[in-house]
Amino acid sequence: EGIIPNKATFVSILSACASRAALTEGKRIHTLIAASGFESDATVGNSLVNMYSKCGSLEDARLVFDRMHQRDVVSWSAIIAAYAQSGHGREALKLYQQMDVEGVNPNRITFLSVVDACASIASLTKGRAIHERIVAGGFERDVAMSNALISMYGKCGSLKHARAVFDRIHRQDVVSWTAMIAAYAQNGRSREALELFRQMDLEGVEPNKITFLSIVDACVRLASLAKARTVHEQIVASGFESDVTLGNALVNLYGKCGSLKDAQRIFDKMHQRDVVSWNALILASAQNGHGKDAIELFHQMKLEGVRPNDLTFLGMLHACNHAGLLDEGRHYFMSMRLDHGITPMLEHYSCMIDLLGRVGLLDEANHLMCSMLIEPDAVTWMSLLSASRVHGDVERGTCAAEHVFELDPKNAAPYILLSNIYAAAGRWD
Repeated sequence: EGIIPNKATFVSILSACASRAALTEGKRIHTLIAASGFESDATVGNSLVNMYSKCGSLEDARLVFDRMHQRDVVSWSAIIAAYAQSGHGREALKLYQQMDVEGVNPNRITFLSVVDACASIASLTKGRAIHERIVAGGFERDVAMSNALISMYGKCGSLKHARAVFDRIHRQDVVSWTAMIAAYAQNGRSREALELFRQMDLEGVEPNKITFLSIVDACVRLASLAKARTVHEQIVASGFESDVTLGNALVNLYGKCGSLKDAQRIFDKMHQRDVVSWNALILASAQNGHGKDAIELFHQMKLEGVRPNDLTFLGMLHACNHAGLLDEGRHYFMSMRLDHGITPMLEHYSCMIDLLGRVGLLDEANHLMCSMLIEPDAVTWMSLLSASRVHGDVERGTCAAEHVFELDPKNAAPYILLSNIYAAAGRWD
């Protein structure tokens, strides 16, 4: 209609395009902005950086940022957030340092992104330095900032610092409690996580989905069926039972606790099931010695049109390994690449080598190791060493042990296994 969009119009449109599905449309709008002469405007430039980052195009976001003549705290915060949210924590921190050199003072949004960047690379040293600046700037009183710090310290393995921040919050919200519970769970302190969850309940704070996921994670580490059932009851009472992610977590939890019956019951009651749901039950079957049930689940999964992924095949190989199903194991190992285009990872090779070793096919196991596209790790060599001990293969066992010594010098297990091999062969020299 001949109406020329103004700056405010373009900013609004870019906000509407800030999703992965709208990248093509966003680039088209960018072309119109350039033609209209608004690209050099700081507000429009900031909106473009934000739009490209939300669309997942970090390269385009950086190009816009680098071309900007004037960059304010919003510009820096936007590009730092783009890198932090894309898992490029080190680059986000480099930009933060560059921003500091250029004399631009960070704001609340900058600090939230930088704390997230520290969490992604688990850098306690950098995290503590940034925390000091947050305190100096008076931002720690912000609950969202404190929650981010708790999460960061948890991912850096410093529960002392995480708890200190948590205890200083004047009024903890559900995110605060969840972040601290998650910090305990992630660091193997399951009992502390459950105790804090109990305190949260006493304080009258309603748990959310993320809280329950963290508590389920804590229960997995304890492998306590009684606690699993208690938490499950609380999830039902809170109305989260129909959530797919929580359903998947419960299937996995019951599998780890050895109750395949409960895992199957949760799975059967799920209204929606994704590949993670199937993987959880397949792995639960494998871990509890029901290899043939896992195979049946795999066929049922395919009939329902769910595409298996790399974790599905890892579960199948574990199932075949535990049940000693050699032919089936070979089939799934070959099928993942030939029929599904999935490249085997180190874990798949290790599982297959372990299966071959268990049944005494050490030559085939050795050949598979030599054909690997990635270097075997200490766990893979330990599988071959264990098989060599069982089947009395001194030379192969010695070779495998030497590789473990090199890759994991602090591990005492290969010394013990190798001495057992020599003792069984009567070689005491």
